[in-house]
Amino acid sequence: MKHCPIDNSINILGRKFTLHILRDMILLKQKRFSEFIDSIEGISTKTLSIRLKEMEEAGLINRVVVSSRPVQTEYTVTGKGKMIEPILELLAEFSMRYEPKVIFKDEKQ
Repeated sequence: MKHCPIDNSINILGRKFTLHILRDMILLKQKRFSEFIDSIEGISTKTLSIRLKEMEEAGLINRVVVSSRPVQTEYTVTGKGKMIEPILELLAEFSMRYEPKVIFKDEKQ
């Protein structure tokens, strides 16, 4: 599986919370560390820091320091990261169609 494109993609995107962070950035338009912490259930600040660094190294996101008082850091999705949007949409569609009891309060599609 050394040269399998699916395996390679899983190695990049399969780390815990990576897709959650991309979801928040792409679909919810979030940019800040505090927004991710508030939005992603169960993620610690340490894990979030690690994932953001890994995602930056993989070229999925950019880290931008905004010169304001206090100095703030924002994260933006790169073109490479934006390629994940249709995958996120398909994952959501799959769950809404086949697991409505988990997604919707009325348990209907």
